[in-house]
Amino acid sequence: MTPMLHHLLIAPIVLPLVAASIMLLMGERWRRVKIGINLASILGLLALTWYLLQQLDQGHFGQDGTAVAVYLLGNWPSWLGIVLAVDRLSLVMVLLSSALGLAVLVYSVARWDRAGAHFHPMLQFLLMGLNGAFLTGDLFNLFVFFELLLAASYGLILHGSGSMRIRAGLHYITVNLAASSLFLIGVSLMYSVTGTLSMADMAAGVGSLASQERMLFEAGAAVLGVAFLVKAAVWPLNFWLPSAYAAACPPVAAMFVIMTKVGVYSILRVWTLLFGPEAGESMLFGADWLLYGGMATIVFGAIGILSSQDLARMAGFSVLVSSGTLLAAVGFAEGQVTGAALFYLVVSTLSVAAFFMLIELVERGRTPAAAMLALTLEAFGAANPDPVDGPEVEVVGVAIPAAMAFLGLSFVFCALLMAGLPPLSGFIAKFALLSAVLNPLGLQENSQALATGGTAQWIMLGLLIASGLFVVISMTRSGIRIFWAPQGRVVPRLRLMEAAPVGGLLAVCIVLTFYSGPVMRYMDDAARSLYAPQEYIQAVQTAPLVVRSEGGQP
Repeated sequence: MTPMLHHLLIAPIVLPLVAASIMLLMGERWRRVKIGINLASILGLLALTWYLLQQLDQGHFGQDGTAVAVYLLGNWPSWLGIVLAVDRLSLVMVLLSSALGLAVLVYSVARWDRAGAHFHPMLQFLLMGLNGAFLTGDLFNLFVFFELLLAASYGLILHGSGSMRIRAGLHYITVNLAASSLFLIGVSLMYSVTGTLSMADMAAGVGSLASQERMLFEAGAAVLGVAFLVKAAVWPLNFWLPSAYAAACPPVAAMFVIMTKVGVYSILRVWTLLFGPEAGESMLFGADWLLYGGMATIVFGAIGILSSQDLARMAGFSVLVSSGTLLAAVGFAEGQVTGAALFYLVVSTLSVAAFFMLIELVERGRTPAAAMLALTLEAFGAANPDPVDGPEVEVVGVAIPAAMAFLGLSFVFCALLMAGLPPLSGFIAKFALLSAVLNPLGLQENSQALATGGTAQWIMLGLLIASGLFVVISMTRSGIRIFWAPQGRVVPRLRLMEAAPVGGLLAVCIVLTFYSGPVMRYMDDAARSLYAPQEYIQAVQTAPLVVRSEGGQP
């Protein structure tokens, strides 16, 4: 691999940083130029990440043909400097966030980017923080990128103003600041024991810790885990999420769907590295908390979906069900289960993000009086007299052909994907997940599924089926009220750039249905590498420094 190609590993962080910095120097009158820069940056991220994914999977970028590529910033060794470690899972997450960013950008250009200042640079800073969190190889820089993406999200959640957004935004900021404090405390405790912040170096030394040091290390890991679980919205630490996501403007809420997945990714990355088979007495530390905490989150989210009368809150609770499913799957500590969970992660993120953007288009065709006709809405006072989304009262867009057909079909596709019903990729993801959980012959000897004696598998089966049923009931009820009940509905006026992102995300989910075989194989490979972290550890620890010649060239 040439030095020029090697520098592509840091490009997913540098590209949005440069784009955001340039846009910050421009005034709001340069809106079209900002849109162009934002679009070019995200398209560049997509192309670059896809290229890296292909090359890494073929063994062209990794050290000695492995599927792990390492970038040493400043040419310092990994134990002393900052390191980026790129593998299959991290590139999938970067590709997912970039695809979501493209859809959000196109949707927001219709009008939402004008609802407040600095929308475009904040979106780029958010992408930079997400990509950095997915690619970093040490805990401190994971904290740095967490704070960067959170700082951008603080501005985005308040985008568009309104008392409801401010109130929900303050809750969101307070909770995440508390989680950041726990993050620092946990990392400090772990550093005091191991003397390193590199996750690979830390993982290599966990098995040899003395008894007292091990207790302190596990205490630090527990505190760090709480910080991750807050960001992953596990029950009972997720009280803030449905209100915050429902209050955010539609494109921001769609982008925020991946925020909980950052917490899940961090848990999966750190937990499999530090508490795998080489961890000695600390092996599978905290697996019960992940398993049963995820199941409790599924229960909470499913009940919230069934009880929600507002579509935005329903979507927020769907995020909780998705997060709980992923955490419970990680808690089983088995590669095949995790591989299916990664496929589910992609499908659920895309479908719920599409649903958040679809909600505003669906509600646009309903008059304010129509929203009050449902007796349940009147009984529970769900109507909001405070119009936090000022632009929604305007006449927007043009009446595109078959607008109602598009909205109805998109609503049905979202319902099928979120409930996990056939024939779409949501069903394939849930079926693969349950098949892996219920197959005792495929489970590893140290998996948590075998440790529970089969009880956890059947509980997981019941929860996934029940949560899907609750989604079907709630979506059917809302669909009847919106599309079939006589409410004096008018044909909504939609812009093509608003309909295209929703259709695009759903189209990706449909494509995943047809290519589920190769995608699942890729996810299984990514999961197996997580539960056999020796390749990752060795690649980071043995990453060679760049040797420069006398002329200063590598």
